[in-house]
Amino acid sequence: MLVRSTALLAMVMMMLTTAQAPQAAAADDTPRRDVAQFKLDNGMQVVVVPDTRAPVITHMVWYRVGAADEPRGVSGIAHFLEHLMFKSTEKLASGEFSKTVSRLGGQDNAFTSQDATAYFQRISREQLGTVMRMEADRMVNLRLTEEDVKTERDVILEERRSRVENNPAAILGEQMEAALYMSHTYGIPVIGWMHEMKELDREDALSFYKKHYAPNNAILIVAGDVTPDEVRKLAEGTYGKIAANDNIKPRNRASEPKARAPRRIKMVDARAGKPTLRRSYLAPSYQTDEPGDAEALDLLMKVVASGPTSTMYRELVVEKKLAASVSGYYAGHGLDSGKIAIGAVPADGVSLEKLEAEIDRILADVKQNGVSEAALERAKKVYIAEYIYEIDNQSSLARRYGWGLVVGATIDEIDGWPDALRKVTTADVKRVANEYLDINQSVTGYLKPSESDVAGAGAAAKAKPEQG
Repeated sequence: MLVRSTALLAMVMMMLTTAQAPQAAAADDTPRRDVAQFKLDNGMQVVVVPDTRAPVITHMVWYRVGAADEPRGVSGIAHFLEHLMFKSTEKLASGEFSKTVSRLGGQDNAFTSQDATAYFQRISREQLGTVMRMEADRMVNLRLTEEDVKTERDVILEERRSRVENNPAAILGEQMEAALYMSHTYGIPVIGWMHEMKELDREDALSFYKKHYAPNNAILIVAGDVTPDEVRKLAEGTYGKIAANDNIKPRNRASEPKARAPRRIKMVDARAGKPTLRRSYLAPSYQTDEPGDAEALDLLMKVVASGPTSTMYRELVVEKKLAASVSGYYAGHGLDSGKIAIGAVPADGVSLEKLEAEIDRILADVKQNGVSEAALERAKKVYIAEYIYEIDNQSSLARRYGWGLVVGATIDEIDGWPDALRKVTTADVKRVANEYLDINQSVTGYLKPSESDVAGAGAAAKAKPEQG
């Protein structure tokens, strides 16, 4: 995910791994929040999440289009268009949108992911109509000059240089994603490939805009001190005046073939600092899994690799001191697929090969013996506590529903997530571990500072046997 003002994709993806669905549930110990939803006559979906604790609102428009929907050869166009949406319209001069929001005491931003592009403002409740009018305006009235396009193209190219080209870990991540997805466009980075980004032009941006930006391809989320009736009236007077685009088509992406062999990537970069090990497994998402599998995968990775109480951290960092750090997560937010990810940095004198073998040993043990009931229950409590805490953040409430709805989840499915989590058993966790921790469905990446440094570490290891 790429956030305007160059926020990192990794930050948002980590947020997603702990925010697959909202906090509400049928259980008595999980707070509920009344959520209203309706559709405008032009097909725009509207969701209202009341939150009356302060006289402010979070207003978000989510488009059902992201980087994975780009035509081949113009990678990065979804993110580029996100930047260009802050240029001029028939009513606003270039940059005036954000200046108006700021002048009214609010904040605004936007982000692009593989499956969605979203624009949001946080502002006083009295200004909801103002931001609705401006957002509706740029939904259909974007005006781009050649100078705007040239200037902003330079911005995204610099963003790629600073966030990817100057970051060996980010380069490794891109290479691993490209290897993990052999056919699906998830293998193409959201920001785009540099050589294609350099060729993006005004025609590319306007073509993508006209094809995908329309009320019947959008979801409006309003969280805050407002009633559903107030939102309906304002939405009908702004977004409701825009005609539906009859050419909007269902998403149609290439399917991923079943991988038949593990893939490995080795990258040497003097800027890397310490050696790093990564492993990614292709897995289903919440939208493509068999019922219950995604919840079980979330809990599996929470127990095995997430945080200082996890199995990997306890064994490899604390007890055996083979790793300086280790972490892992399940990313199940995708429309078409998800993934399991593990990352580790070896302790001084420990080779990547040794650390990988230890990680594989732990995974093999989980596949054979599963996880304990106590560990599973602890993981459930941690997740549910996180959701309860997120209720205090109005933006989190809006995003929670947006992320689910934009990939096809229903309000009931989103609200029912904690209950679905509670139903997961140790047998479920063991089953998904055996099904999805399949080395043939994986990519393993090594990042090393230099071959000579690795050789030196190996020599030191021979002189002083590796710990463990």
